[in-house]
Amino acid sequence: MASRSVKKILVVGGGTAGWMTAAYLARWLENTNIQVALIESEQIGTIGVGEATVPGIHQFIRDLDIKESEFIRATNATFKLGIEFSGWAGEGQHFFHPFGGYGVPIEDRSFHKTWWSAKNQGYALGLDKFSLCTQLARAGRFAQPSFEPESSLAWYSYAYHFDASLFAKFLRSYAEQRNVTRIEGKVNHIQLDASSGFIQSVTMESGLVVESDLFIDCTGMPALLIHKTLGVGYEDWSKWLLCDSALAVQTKSAAEPDPFTRSSARTAGWQWHIPLQHRVGNGYVYSSQFTSPEQAHRELLGNLAGELTTDPRLIHFTTGMRRDFWYKNCVAIGLSSGFLEPLESTSISLIQTGIAKMAAFLVNFEINETRVAEANRLNRLEYERVRDFIILHYKLNGRSNPFWQHVREMAIPASLEEKIASFRASGDIKEEEQESFKADSWISMFYGLGLAPQGLAPLADPEKAPAILNNMAGAIAKGCHYASSHADFLKTLGN
Repeated sequence: MASRSVKKILVVGGGTAGWMTAAYLARWLENTNIQVALIESEQIGTIGVGEATVPGIHQFIRDLDIKESEFIRATNATFKLGIEFSGWAGEGQHFFHPFGGYGVPIEDRSFHKTWWSAKNQGYALGLDKFSLCTQLARAGRFAQPSFEPESSLAWYSYAYHFDASLFAKFLRSYAEQRNVTRIEGKVNHIQLDASSGFIQSVTMESGLVVESDLFIDCTGMPALLIHKTLGVGYEDWSKWLLCDSALAVQTKSAAEPDPFTRSSARTAGWQWHIPLQHRVGNGYVYSSQFTSPEQAHRELLGNLAGELTTDPRLIHFTTGMRRDFWYKNCVAIGLSSGFLEPLESTSISLIQTGIAKMAAFLVNFEINETRVAEANRLNRLEYERVRDFIILHYKLNGRSNPFWQHVREMAIPASLEEKIASFRASGDIKEEEQESFKADSWISMFYGLGLAPQGLAPLADPEKAPAILNNMAGAIAKGCHYASSHADFLKTLGN
């Protein structure tokens, strides 16, 4: 296939995926003659429950040249230092997945290996004491990380919680100010080119025909363009990820917002707690094989703090991914591309990286078959890596309910088996291509869920390491003590 030039880009669908795409394109293409338009209908609702992110969101904000304080005020955002997992390793047990590492290497040996060897020889402090990110979160404090060489213990990142509907509104304003044309209405027909099979135009209910060279499918789970029109299939991963339903509800804030997301294990899944400045987002992600909507509803409402401000909304989904997220002249972004349950807050991240792949492989603003194939290869790898990381949470759980027993005993992808086996044998973690979660994230989950290396050599000098470890833990505790509360830090950005 010869390369095809792109002069017009049409985003079909709004919401978070649509307006993130339109805003990015507006910024990226502002010095070109390429036209960008977006079609959305006020009559079509959005899922709109994704309110937690991972640190990659910083790159998106930077790419758009948006000030962090402006973004936080516009979206009622709070800071997120990681995720607290309650009950996953067993009833009453808690551990934290921080957006940062643990300690610093000691004598060219990975920190976690030195710590675990010391622990096996009687050292008492837990791994969490060596993460400033974790200690700040548990103390309800927040500070901007330091990346100065002499402050290596303060190297960490952070993400945000924000109101997804306000985020889309904010980006819509940003995009429209930069010449993105918004078209109101529903699409009722899609015209293909008879010879190439490319999408040629969409026809609105009003009769308006909109032509384009590149179409971005942000129509959500229906996948109106990529699936219903172009026939690109969906790869179902529910044999590994059994949760297929979610109840989402909002409540009034009952306390100052925590600088972290909370994930609490429940009978047949898990419950999220996402604190914003003005409210809290809550939900119960569960498997319909192991509980009913009525039981899930009761369990969710029985574990909420704060007055309800919305009625619980039921959402059904199938975890998996589109076989190709880019086919011919159509790119699927967001839920039209795939869905992985929000256990590690990757939904918005996958929107962002999908947009980035599209931009990176649209070389010279041309659609080229070879580059499209490479974009699809990388997209598949990224989805599979995230999939494996999420499955890990279930595979290593320490609970006794039927659901939890089932997911602990189920077969898992060979790629994840290899990763678990490698860590168990030597404490090593091989970082694969397109790995969204780096070694420290895997370390936090392995140790948090009770898996530790079996083949580490004992410390050569068992008296020296504890003193070094204690100094590190003391420096982290001191740094945490001097940080302001999360609530006070937010107030400094509200002026």
